[in-house]
Amino acid sequence: MTKSYKDISMAVIRRLPKYHRYLKELLEKEVYRISSKELSGIMGLTASQIRQDFNNFGGFGQQGYGYNVEELYGEIQKILGLNTSYKCVIVGSGNLGQAIANYSDFKRRGFHLKALFDTNPKLIGMKIRDVPIYDIDELQEFVDKERVDIGIICTPKEFAQDVANKLIKSGVSAIWNFAPLDLKVPEDIIIENVHLSDSLITISYLLSNTQ
Repeated sequence: MTKSYKDISMAVIRRLPKYHRYLKELLEKEVYRISSKELSGIMGLTASQIRQDFNNFGGFGQQGYGYNVEELYGEIQKILGLNTSYKCVIVGSGNLGQAIANYSDFKRRGFHLKALFDTNPKLIGMKIRDVPIYDIDELQEFVDKERVDIGIICTPKEFAQDVANKLIKSGVSAIWNFAPLDLKVPEDIIIENVHLSDSLITISYLLSNTQ
């Protein structure tokens, strides 16, 4: 799909993976047609919100018919770019890095892990799901040579910015950052910061305010 959706709000964009996931589940249950009202009941969104979200991309339903689940799933897959494959590397091969490397669903969605990197000599030379762990000193050469698209950072906070700089210098287009630090990157680099502790603290807030 060549159409640009740069003006779409991040709130809508962040709901797209949820639509993708629920539509996939519907197809697995052999549900091939659904109304916005029925979809709203499944997803916990209003029917109006669903229609507004889809209208950002031209709208997909037919009045009196609803949505063709298979076609809608395919269109959202294209919008999300999941009809393309991406090369990824993980920097930081501790527990979190290994857990991400072991998540097989990434490959099915087109995210191909090419290598992991670390400074720990005990880890260097090991493999996670047949993907090798290299010395961090080999990072830039590997990323440049393999034309890696996405760098995944699972290092301690104090090393994250330096790793990000090396990844950017080597040519990555996007960074998925799990270090507890908001990285500084150029405007043309896509960055997604995942702060696990923030999510847990949000739960703490909700628990403490349900009395």
